[in-house]
Amino acid sequence: MVRVLGVDPGLTRCGVGVVEGAPGRPLRMAGVGVVRTPAEAETGQRLLLVEQGLEAWLDEHRPDLVAVERVFAQHNVRTVMGTAQASAVAMLCATRRGIPVTLHTPSEVKAAVTGSGRADKAQVTAMVQRLLRLDAPPKPADAADALALAICHIWRGGAANRLEAAIRAARTTTSPQGPKGTVR
Repeated sequence: MVRVLGVDPGLTRCGVGVVEGAPGRPLRMAGVGVVRTPAEAETGQRLLLVEQGLEAWLDEHRPDLVAVERVFAQHNVRTVMGTAQASAVAMLCATRRGIPVTLHTPSEVKAAVTGSGRADKAQVTAMVQRLLRLDAPPKPADAADALALAICHIWRGGAANRLEAAIRAARTTTSPQGPKGTVR
């Protein structure tokens, strides 16, 4: 069993959700919420509030891993910047504590949770509710997305982590020479 904190980064609303589970086993929600910041506050103050909120979640839930949504390009540069800054804060908070961080793309999360990388928010929310056996859909959408990130990481992250470990192990056991005696 692993405990994953999913973070749907945002400067106004940063979704957070904690899920416990293992591939092929029932999942359990341990917490869900949103770290909010006032839109009228200066960016530095907002980032500080995001950090304080995430630190409180890390203190309370003590996750084994953190899964953060990978920032993707949008037409609204201001939105992308705020999302990227909040994402960096989440990665920093986890890394400072020695907690591994993995980034997942929105389409990867949608595919893991619904079976389709093109699913809409309503489909993702409905599947999160079903997979976690919740009485009601998690709200707001940022919170549901954070839970979806955690679910995605439990189901897909383990395999990716094992693959990365195998590649690292293979690199350390191979000769520093490439094919036919050439040095790499």
